[in-house]
Amino acid sequence: MILLAYYGDDFTGSTDVLEALTTSGVETMLFTEPPTAAQLAEFPDLHAYGVAGNSRTMSPAEMDASLPAVFESLRDGGPAVVHYKVCSTFDSSPTVGSIGRATEIGRRVFQNRCVPLVVGAPHLQRFCVFGNLFARSGLDSPVYRLDRHPTMSRHPVTPMNEADLGVHLAKQTSLPVELVDLTLLDRGDDLATEAVDRAQNIVLFDTLTNDHLAQIGRLVWRCHERDERPQFVVGSSGVEAALTMHWRSTGEIASESKGFPPPHPVDRAVVISGSCSPVTDRQIAWGLENGFADVPVDTLRLADLNEFDAVVNEVVERAVAELDAGRSPIVHTSRGPNDARSANTAQTALNRLTGESLGVILGRILGAVLRSRRIERVAVAGGDTSGAVARAIGIDALMMIGPLAPGAPLCVAHSRNAEVAGVEFTFKGGQVGHDDFFGSLLAGGAKAYR
Repeated sequence: MILLAYYGDDFTGSTDVLEALTTSGVETMLFTEPPTAAQLAEFPDLHAYGVAGNSRTMSPAEMDASLPAVFESLRDGGPAVVHYKVCSTFDSSPTVGSIGRATEIGRRVFQNRCVPLVVGAPHLQRFCVFGNLFARSGLDSPVYRLDRHPTMSRHPVTPMNEADLGVHLAKQTSLPVELVDLTLLDRGDDLATEAVDRAQNIVLFDTLTNDHLAQIGRLVWRCHERDERPQFVVGSSGVEAALTMHWRSTGEIASESKGFPPPHPVDRAVVISGSCSPVTDRQIAWGLENGFADVPVDTLRLADLNEFDAVVNEVVERAVAELDAGRSPIVHTSRGPNDARSANTAQTALNRLTGESLGVILGRILGAVLRSRRIERVAVAGGDTSGAVARAIGIDALMMIGPLAPGAPLCVAHSRNAEVAGVEFTFKGGQVGHDDFFGSLLAGGAKAYR
């Protein structure tokens, strides 16, 4: 039985779900395109699968053209739950990555009575309290209300200037948002069950603790059993955390989390970063202070068609030279939101170098490096960057082989390209990981490194 199928609105969010399910003992595969029945048949032990999408960068019109067919494909596979996975910082707007529009499309396709919305994910330090979202900036920072978050409030495409998720969604959809707040959850299962049974629209759940997640998992599963059809759900990987808690309690899955042998250390790795996050900037700084090699990409020159090929070739040659010297190159297009390259590129290239096209260029660079040298392990930083890089180098699917940091598992790649097949990848969102993340990459995991 396929317990859950999901579509991630960006690549690193999709690997986050892969990690949440796999570590809970739910055998899961992440595909870069909706899998065929023949592809799924190659993995008969799967109980969940995902599709790494890119709707976080889509307009509502692009969603209307793309998402119905994807949702129908997932629905027709007969899973109990279909999850539209969004970032746990909920970054979206009426014109880009509209979570409201995606929810409307899902509601039409699945015809459920209500659509549960679970955004809080305590394991990622994301908390929803009285409908307002709070988050850390990396794992070492204080907790910020989202509209005061040092990164998300300054996001270059979808700045979050509203922490109240109901108010935020009202700009994207006419569907009402009904809140099941933490006081209702804390008063017992019966009252929360009654509230969900009455709900007819979007049902947002407060999430502050793991106890809340356990209740939410039971309530979401109840919606599936009541409607007797695949239940469409929207939210972060808090959805999987909630459901796996419930499945453990009912015996659907094993009572203990899956253990992994620690990944072996490697002497070199390649880091590719298109992230503008200050968290990734601190991680790059840590790497450069600890033996990694600095390989910046001149994005201003990339905007000049006469310079484009020369820049790409120079970066590839520099990265290969650093590998030959025994160092791990960090190839990056930005060192945080104040990096002059981001502003200069936007002004000079007249928006021709979007986040996705920069990701494709970084994928071209990585592909050339992998063809030149056999590398065991690669890290890609940046949500939009990760998906573009994965597709550019020909990754077909990923399976988790071990943890590195919450939200950034170590995976092995399945690919028709020999230089990519079998390589270990981690795809890291901008906000994910401690400052020494790249040390963990070499050491084979946080525990090994620490």
